[in-house]
Amino acid sequence: MALSFASLTNFSKMQSGVWYSGSITPRVTVRCCETAKEPPQKSKLQVGSPIIIVEAPKVIKTAASMPCLRANAGLVKPGDVGRIVSRKPKDLWAVRLSIGTYLLDGKYFKALELEE
Repeated sequence: MALSFASLTNFSKMQSGVWYSGSITPRVTVRCCETAKEPPQKSKLQVGSPIIIVEAPKVIKTAASMPCLRANAGLVKPGDVGRIVSRKPKDLWAVRLSIGTYLLDGKYFKALELEE
């Protein structure tokens, strides 16, 4: 992720106690490098990755075109296995489980390690 900011300004007023009467064009460049903010296990996740539910969410939201938010009455349980369908902003994932596709926060599941 990179962010750039450039500013071009004419100064004809007093700045820091010094008069400027010409064209001064200061440039400010800000760069933001992406750091590993997520736990290492989350970086392995991609579309199609198998996952296992580690904690049951209190409410679940369907990943349908017209989503439905409802209380989790034992539909999604710890130990359920599914696959990632897509990634949404802020560590939200569309996960395909045996009972349907739901939007789940990344804290409720982890990558399933398959041994060959």
